[in-house]
Amino acid sequence: MDKDRILRDNLLELIRGGSAIAFDDAVADLPLDRINDRPGESPHSAWELLEHLRIALSDIVEFSISPDHASPEWPKGYWPDGIGTADKWNASVDAIRSDIDRFCRLVDNEDSDLYSPFEWGTGQTLLREAMLAADHNAYHLGQLVLVKKML
Repeated sequence: MDKDRILRDNLLELIRGGSAIAFDDAVADLPLDRINDRPGESPHSAWELLEHLRIALSDIVEFSISPDHASPEWPKGYWPDGIGTADKWNASVDAIRSDIDRFCRLVDNEDSDLYSPFEWGTGQTLLREAMLAADHNAYHLGQLVLVKKML
């Protein structure tokens, strides 16, 4: 197996959460009637964390695909404005699953250059964006699991 394939396979595992916690495991069995609660000293509710994950991952995926993508305003645009509902929760979960799949297909595609800077942005590469997505997801999924346990 060549080094590029090994790197891609490891990135896919990281994006899917296989080295830490998988997205589906983190959101499983969370009481939907408590998604807006901030237990203990938690600065965020489960809803806020989930929606932040969705917004940020969507931004990373779209940035990696399109030079015309406009990112949300930092930092306000990366956090939800209102309260979550079960329907909003389920839609956000589905959107995150979809973006994980889309991003994995992009990274897995051997025609996708991992190393050359995008023609847009400030020198970002697909490799950098894949590591950013994995790192960001792992951080906030850990927070989500903690909030879920505290609930």
